[in-house]
Amino acid sequence: MRSMRRKIDATLKAKVALEAIKGEKTVSEIAAQFEVHPNQVTQWRKIVIEALPSLFSRRKKKEDRESDELRDELFRQIGQLKVELDWLKKKSEQLDG
Repeated sequence: MRSMRRKIDATLKAKVALEAIKGEKTVSEIAAQFEVHPNQVTQWRKIVIEALPSLFSRRKKKEDRESDELRDELFRQIGQLKVELDWLKKKSEQLDG
């Protein structure tokens, strides 16, 4: 009989990683407390530590702002092209009819 894989939500992963970062307990103690494999504790800790600098980075905010501006410009262009297409359709109907 095959056992189902346990799905661990992001909140629990964050708690486990935070405990590991604190360093008050060993990885084995944390793994036993949260009933996860010690390798997972180490992996989640590493992921959090690598992601922390980006949380404080202004560059990310600038990229988000540029992405929003690009999206807005593309929507503006789509709207303009739709108006032009509708106008051309109306003109071609007038010429045909």
